[in-house]
Amino acid sequence: MTWLDDFDTRLAERQAAHLIRRRRVVEPAAGARLQVDGRELLAFCSNDYLGLASHPALRDAVHAAVERYGVGSGASPMVSGHSAANAALEQELAAFVQLPRALYFYAGYATNASIVPALVGPGDAIFSDALNHACLIDGARLSKAAIRRYDHADLAALDAALAAEPARRKLILSDAVFSMDGDIADIPALIALAERHDALLLIDDAHGFGVLGPQGRGALAAVGRMGAGASERVIYMATLGKALGVAGAFVAGPQRLVEWLLQATRSYTFATAAPALLAEALRASLKVVAGEEGDRRRAHLHALVARLRDGLAPGADAAVDAASWRLLPSDTPVQPLVIGENAPALAVMQQLHDAGLWVPAIRPPTVAPGTARLRIALSAAHTLADVDRLVAALGRAARGG
Repeated sequence: MTWLDDFDTRLAERQAAHLIRRRRVVEPAAGARLQVDGRELLAFCSNDYLGLASHPALRDAVHAAVERYGVGSGASPMVSGHSAANAALEQELAAFVQLPRALYFYAGYATNASIVPALVGPGDAIFSDALNHACLIDGARLSKAAIRRYDHADLAALDAALAAEPARRKLILSDAVFSMDGDIADIPALIALAERHDALLLIDDAHGFGVLGPQGRGALAAVGRMGAGASERVIYMATLGKALGVAGAFVAGPQRLVEWLLQATRSYTFATAAPALLAEALRASLKVVAGEEGDRRRAHLHALVARLRDGLAPGADAAVDAASWRLLPSDTPVQPLVIGENAPALAVMQQLHDAGLWVPAIRPPTVAPGTARLRIALSAAHTLADVDRLVAALGRAARGG
């Protein structure tokens, strides 16, 4: 038996633990529907929170950009890949989030995985919420700094750990909206701790940007910590492939911190830049998000959240109550319904699929063992009737029908 044969054994072990994942071939259909492996399903699995991925303004912007710029960017932004479109996008993003400067990256995961090692290294200390996204965790590991992991949202423990830490450079890492639980970090308290302990704070607002705060300016804006209320200790990161409907990410903050990241982040220096056509699509998306249409979409999204939570509230459906499923507290489009073990979560996912609904089952290691769940992602592309259909299907699944 060779080392290569070990992979068969390891795959079989994953299969037995109900941890095998598979890709599906998808194409957009009307509204929040997708063609999935040739079948149309009502999808509750996309992070396209404002339903902008197929917006006509974005399509038009891409068509015009292809005529002007072509398709590829050719090189790293530090060589020849920093187009006029990319430069304009950075200026508009900085203005939108009311921070001095922004830096546009080609991908969200690579952004966090590489800016953390650019900020800290051996001899420094990182303080990371236990439920942070994998990209922050990987960035911390790559930095080779000491990692102090604190229990989710336990700011008293974080305060004590910061006070006891002898390292001169300290970096706090936190999601703004936690991607599998849907709750929101206490950002003012995190900023206060960073200021008290001479630390920096990196906030990942992947699931809040475009959705939270006035005009969708994000989690910092929602608590008044942008513009005049901004802290020089905060590095703000957000992705552009969720509520903005395109791809990529950006980092914003004080001029000197962003300039350092421009100089020191390896994935920025050595990766080919995002094409100008994506930057132009994002510029168009940003205008929609900031305008009256964006306000209408956010209001509709909040109505959908309320409709779902009302439909699954204790007592609203006795079958769901009896199944001992738990809808975690969340005011965001991320609505986690905890089922428990892996096999039952997959079974409910399959029942919903049979009913024409796509709601993904999330299992370890993405979430803790025993907390497998359906991650219900709502979008402004959904209707109230779509949510009612999901609630009814969950009730049938809870009754075993």
